[in-house]
Amino acid sequence: MTRLPLTQAQCAALTWELDARNPLIGPPWPSPVIADPTVLPPEETPDQRWHLIAHSLLGIHHFVSDDGVDWDSRRTLRRNALRAHLTRISEGEYALLMEKPRLMVPIGPLPWRSVIQSQQSHDLSTWTRPVTVLEPSLAWHHEPGRGSAVGNPCLIRVEEGWRLYYSAGLVFLEDCGFCEPRWIGLAEAPALTGPWVPRPEPLLGTDSVATLGAGAIKVYPVLDGYVGLQNAITIDDAGGSGSLIRLLVSDDGIDWVAPDLPPIVRPGMAPWMNSHVYALDVAVHEGSVFLYFNARDDWHWRRGREHIGRAAARLPG
Repeated sequence: MTRLPLTQAQCAALTWELDARNPLIGPPWPSPVIADPTVLPPEETPDQRWHLIAHSLLGIHHFVSDDGVDWDSRRTLRRNALRAHLTRISEGEYALLMEKPRLMVPIGPLPWRSVIQSQQSHDLSTWTRPVTVLEPSLAWHHEPGRGSAVGNPCLIRVEEGWRLYYSAGLVFLEDCGFCEPRWIGLAEAPALTGPWVPRPEPLLGTDSVATLGAGAIKVYPVLDGYVGLQNAITIDDAGGSGSLIRLLVSDDGIDWVAPDLPPIVRPGMAPWMNSHVYALDVAVHEGSVFLYFNARDDWHWRRGREHIGRAAARLPG
């Protein structure tokens, strides 16, 4: 589990720069997207290499790298799965959580339905069989006429046990032709094996920035509480949909505040990230914080392609 050796104020003061070599990973044929990266730095892996997991329309893929820039594809871990979160839960023990839909591409009138599943590994190579840890069960997990969704998992350990932050609900983006999450919720459990109990109300929904949907969040403990990096689903200046990454802060990881700050990463900063900037993960390595994210170059699914890139910020001192 990534802990940032910073205060909330220090996180807010970081100066982020896009890597000049972006994008770092392109979509595997025939998928038009590679998305939702989750990453571990060499300090946290058994082979002292970078490990990154992301999904395409084919499923969840595993990448490795010596420097965090040039990535080799190792293998496809799961078919028909997406939006993973990879984390070290203890020394030599890892958890991989993912959203498991009924079908990656819905067919005909069959509505979307997804659950969150978990697998574990000691070596990032051999994994236990997946088990379902969270299913849609609350009214706001369901979207009339669209289906039911829980996904975008983010797992952290707390004194009382474990927290699972997740996205839920479905907002249809007319200019893209697909849905994005409406809410962010929280489920809690005394142990990884459960039972997982979702809080009855969402933690985050729409606001003055996340005007269309809450999107997804990755939560990181810091020296004085928590920070969250949210890819909020927005309305852009032209009235269309967009998505950006912003910083949230919380003393308890439950009540969140958005400081009055510009986005960390936003659409339009490069041609390959023209329309939307999506889900993310961070890693601390050799005095820097590295933010991996994916971005989209055009709105509609028939035209747009998604790649993975990164930004970096130096730790103070």
